[in-house]
Amino acid sequence: MTGEQMVLLSDPRIAAIGLSDNGESLVDVREVTELRVDSRHAGAIDDFAHLREGVVQRLLDAQATLPRGLRLLIVEGYRQVEAQRAVFDGYRNELRRLHPDWSADRLFVETSKFASPVEVAPHSTGGAIDLTLCTEDGIEADMGTCIDATPEASDNACFTAATSVSEQAQDNRRTLARALAGAGLVNYPTEWWHWSFGDRYWAYITGTGRSHYGPAQLTTATGAKEERA
Repeated sequence: MTGEQMVLLSDPRIAAIGLSDNGESLVDVREVTELRVDSRHAGAIDDFAHLREGVVQRLLDAQATLPRGLRLLIVEGYRQVEAQRAVFDGYRNELRRLHPDWSADRLFVETSKFASPVEVAPHSTGGAIDLTLCTEDGIEADMGTCIDATPEASDNACFTAATSVSEQAQDNRRTLARALAGAGLVNYPTEWWHWSFGDRYWAYITGTGRSHYGPAQLTTATGAKEERA
C-alpha cells in the first residue's frame, strides 16, 4: 500500500464521521485471565490496560484463531486526551526540527502517520489497541520493528505492508492481521501494531458511517468512566 492510497487520521473524512457512543464500559484487561498484558506503558495513572467491553471480546475471539503456541500481547489500550495531545505534539515537534522546510499542513499530515490528532484519536475512545504476538512464555514474535517505531526512525518499516522487513516478520504481521481483521477490527496502515473497533476511523473504513464509541474518561480514583459524545 502506498502513502497515496492510505487514509490517514488527518484526513477530514475521518473527522466528518458522526460521533456517538453506545455506553459500553471500560474493562481492565489485566483482569481478563485469557489475555496477556505487557506493562511497558504502565504509569502512575495506570489506565493503559483499559478497553471497551466489545473490544475485549473481539480480542478473545481473535486469539482463539491464532496458530498453536501464539497469543496476543496487549501493550496499550485507553489513552487520556491529555496524553494523546502530548504524543502528537511531541512527534510534530520532532519532525519540525528534522524538516524545517515543511509547511504546517505537511507537518500535520506526516505527524498523523504516527500519532492521531486529538479530535479523532482512537485510543481516547477505549476502542483502540496496540498489540503484538508472543509465545505462551511471553517471548515476542519478530514483527520487523518494535511497537511505537516512528516512520521517520524506521524508514517506514513500521507500515503494516512494508516489504523492507524480513519474510518472517511479514508473515507474523499477516498472522496478526488475519486474526484481528477476522474479529472485526481495522488496522491503521502506518502502524502494524495499531488496531481498533468502534471509533471514527473504524467507522470510515468499514463504511458504518457513525462511531460506536466516543471519547471516554476514566476516573482514576474508582476506575469508573464517563463517555462524552
